[in-house]
Amino acid sequence: MKQPKLLALLLSAAFVAGCAGMNDGASSAGSQETAGQVVDDAAITAKVKTALLADPEISGLKINVDTAEGAVRLKGEVKSVALFMKAGSIAEGVAGVKSVENQLIVCMTCN
Repeated sequence: MKQPKLLALLLSAAFVAGCAGMNDGASSAGSQETAGQVVDDAAITAKVKTALLADPEISGLKINVDTAEGAVRLKGEVKSVALFMKAGSIAEGVAGVKSVENQLIVCMTCN
């Protein structure tokens, strides 16, 4: 039963690693990630996203998770300051996360 989850995680990591090879001009030559780090970051991203989606109060579909060298960035919308704080705490609790930059926007009128 664990094999499908592992396969999905590995496929996600491979996809992200493939996409990471495309330089968008935002990274400098001195801050290139190794292939292993990209895979680790993809795994962290998947774990954080899964944890956010598992929480019934947080609309995980409205939160984008990016990870670089263990540093997680959350972007998107939540309905309250409490959920803003909770999303950050959830991300911090994931193994491998070194830091969290919570850029979520509190939108009390959003659905």
